[in-house]
Amino acid sequence: MTMIEIRDAQAGDEAAWRDLWAAYLAFYGVEIADEISDATWARALDAGSRLGLRLALAGGQVLGFAAHHWHLSTWTLGPDGYLEDLYVAEAARGQGIGRALIEDLMALGRRRGWARLYWMTERANETARRLYDSIATDDGHIRYRMVLQREPAARG
Repeated sequence: MTMIEIRDAQAGDEAAWRDLWAAYLAFYGVEIADEISDATWARALDAGSRLGLRLALAGGQVLGFAAHHWHLSTWTLGPDGYLEDLYVAEAARGQGIGRALIEDLMALGRRRGWARLYWMTERANETARRLYDSIATDDGHIRYRMVLQREPAARG
């Protein structure tokens, strides 16, 4: 197996991240406006933002990412970490990159005092669920979501 390096995103990683981001959105069959992707990238590079973006590299090539942030909790003294988006390039799957990204966030969270780390996935995403089930326990929650403000429409 190739040595995997995990680090924060840097300005020079933008093109590689955008390629993976586009593949991630395509996987879920969604389109978002370019300005949302632009804002996500800008937030990821902003040291004052709660949004973090960890990249997995092998041989100098960006092969995956984990977008995460933290928030206060009413259930714990420390904040909770939330893994919002995790993606590994299709050609790089099965090499431990997804697991390495999650383990990296576990270590990062411990260093930063997070009480818990959690994430969600679609019920039908069996490949991801096999990985997740080997790392953590499904806590039985079902997510509900409603739109409060309309976002810009995707172009193209």
